[in-house]
Amino acid sequence: MGKRITQQARGKGSLTFKVRPRAYKHKITFPPIHVQGKGKITKLFHSAGHSAPLVEVKIEDIKFIVPAAEGIFEGQEIYIGRREENQEPQAGDILKLNEIEKGTKIFNIESVPGNGGKLFRSAGISAMVFDKREKVEVQVRRRKLRLHENCRAVIGSVAGDGRLIKPLVKAGKRHHQMKAVGRKWHRTSAVKVNAVDHPFGSGRGKRIKSKIAKRNSPPGKKVGHIRPSRTGKK
Repeated sequence: MGKRITQQARGKGSLTFKVRPRAYKHKITFPPIHVQGKGKITKLFHSAGHSAPLVEVKIEDIKFIVPAAEGIFEGQEIYIGRREENQEPQAGDILKLNEIEKGTKIFNIESVPGNGGKLFRSAGISAMVFDKREKVEVQVRRRKLRLHENCRAVIGSVAGDGRLIKPLVKAGKRHHQMKAVGRKWHRTSAVKVNAVDHPFGSGRGKRIKSKIAKRNSPPGKKVGHIRPSRTGKK
């Protein structure tokens, strides 16, 4: 008799696969779209559920939390919208994509105007405004996204760059790191297990098994490519 595959165990929602609520303790968002002017960074703090430090910004009676930009500090003033007298935007400022010059580094970008920043929030990451036509083109490495011109973003790059450079050294440190993530550790690849425990199990005989799951497969069989339109290299 086999055992439940990982996908089935995750779906059951046992303690092994329980997502810890640390990431939901602090909600990352922007102020309402109509709010503009000078804000102040009231707090710079660490969150166990995020790789980057977070900042709390206050403008008028509104407080909101965003990932910290590289080089900012507590008590610093930032602008939501354009600065006075058309001054150059500084790290930490929040602007619409159509107000940002080409080649500017940005992060915490909205995918839909007003949804509060969903893209590029990990420590050390940033994207770049690449082109502005009907939609604004944002580039990160070799990937390009086309977004609405009224989507907002933070100027600069996310603080905390280099966190992956320092080696973990001990397995125990990785254990505690993975505790903050709702994911089982270690992960055993499917082909390593017995044939009775997974559809891809047992690599004997070099008889390659299909990685495309049948459309009407039960949960224990529906693994690999799920309804792929195509596979392989173009």
